[in-house]
Amino acid sequence: MATTRGGGDRRQAILEGAFTVFARRGYAQACVKEVAAEAGVAKPTVYNHLNDKATLFRHAMQAAAQTALDERLAALDPLKDPGGDLPATLRDVAQRLLRLHTDDRACALRRLLYSEITHVPDILEIVTESGPHRLTQALADRFARLALAGRLRVTDPDLAAEQFLALLTGPLEARTRMGTRPIGDTALDDLARTAVEAFLYLSGPAG
Repeated sequence: MATTRGGGDRRQAILEGAFTVFARRGYAQACVKEVAAEAGVAKPTVYNHLNDKATLFRHAMQAAAQTALDERLAALDPLKDPGGDLPATLRDVAQRLLRLHTDDRACALRRLLYSEITHVPDILEIVTESGPHRLTQALADRFARLALAGRLRVTDPDLAAEQFLALLTGPLEARTRMGTRPIGDTALDDLARTAVEAFLYLSGPAG
């Protein structure tokens, strides 16, 4: 039975329910009735907030990408004040990012993006704008500040941020077969350690 919610709560519930259903069923097989049941609202309420399935899919993907971005931006917080042990702080950040990259929502988001991009071509732009691009910008800002403080040897913070993230996600995608194979915490920690070591070898302070 549908529950009574405020307008903002209903919209959020619809978007979360829609993402769950799309992740479970795929775009073609998902239906608005199932989304309404998942969200705990009446079917007409879904149409009142988002008038068709394509719009619902776009907004659900954007909301999921924004949630993932917010979590990843929070994972960068230790770099604002890394303390005396920068390698340890970078490993901590790397471990946080890897765990977020392999959680159920993140894997579902990538699977939907890969599978539906030919049917909804603008979904790549929608997801990217709320995700990787802004994460790279935020990380580049952290690296620029560390370089100014003499703690990193970085002349192009944007490139350094791209390289750091690639050192994390490249091996991860290979080992998990694009998110279809689980990976344990020990393996994630090893990936974080080797990525940080490689990054600092290239970009760590001289001496």
